[in-house]
Amino acid sequence: MAALPLEGLSAIVTGAGRGLGRAEALELARLGASVVVNDFGQPGRDGSGQASTGPAEEVAAEIRAAGGRATAHTGDVADHQQARELVQLAVDTYGKLDILVNNAGILRDRMIFSMSEAEWDSVIHVHLKGHFNTTHFAAAHWRERSKAAGGPVYGRIVNTSSEAFLAGSAGQPNYAAAKGGIVGLTTSTALALAKYGVTANAICPRARTRMTEDVFQGFQEPGEGQLDPLAPEHVSPLVGYLASPAAGKVNGQLLVVHGGMVAIVERPRVAAKFDTAKEVFSYGELDELLSPYYEDRPAGETFAAAEVLGLKRG
Repeated sequence: MAALPLEGLSAIVTGAGRGLGRAEALELARLGASVVVNDFGQPGRDGSGQASTGPAEEVAAEIRAAGGRATAHTGDVADHQQARELVQLAVDTYGKLDILVNNAGILRDRMIFSMSEAEWDSVIHVHLKGHFNTTHFAAAHWRERSKAAGGPVYGRIVNTSSEAFLAGSAGQPNYAAAKGGIVGLTTSTALALAKYGVTANAICPRARTRMTEDVFQGFQEPGEGQLDPLAPEHVSPLVGYLASPAAGKVNGQLLVVHGGMVAIVERPRVAAKFDTAKEVFSYGELDELLSPYYEDRPAGETFAAAEVLGLKRG
């Protein structure tokens, strides 16, 4: 009988008590990984409510009931010390950490002119700092192991970005900024850790979860007996692949995934280039060059999130 692709490996999945994180934790376990299921357990998608051990414990129990290995961690990854304890828990429980999937997040949506400082800070704190915290301690673990081994070790990071960063989202300036920052964190981490044998990639998932129920309301509703095209189970196989030995050459990449589709996103390319006829541009010269360029483009041209890769209402 062939070994499972993640057999003998250990993983952390943050925000794994519900939705995407839960599906990802179950998939990694199905592929053979031992999983630390992290979830702070607050009931509100805005990070409100009393923290609870329930969601993380329930998913860990579900993995164990299916014959896998799992333990729960109910700390807040946005807290630096609790993120340290999360990574240490994986090392202490399973001997090492091999895979880190960063998924935890909250929403506090508001138009930019109405958003409070607290609404901005809280989303940046959980998404971007949360990704940094766990990545920092996992990276230190892999670097130490690599030095002890005298060569590369096994390490995989899968971060969670969003098309809100790629395409814009008018009512989510905090979320879009955090998700853009996660892409920058991912590519920087990929370059820094490659020599230690570690890869870092980011996904932009579309999934109907507690956090996105408003965004995807009315989109591609499933037919009777059919899997929802926006079910988290369409996303988790890609996470399993990126966490596996098969993805050893996939590093510093951004992938959009949903409903049986994976798209690899290129780095930004130059759309047009203008050179000054003199030593320094003048206002008039820039007006002559740039204004006609933008006048020839469709008025108010933007990339709507639902149009980037053909998402349509049902």
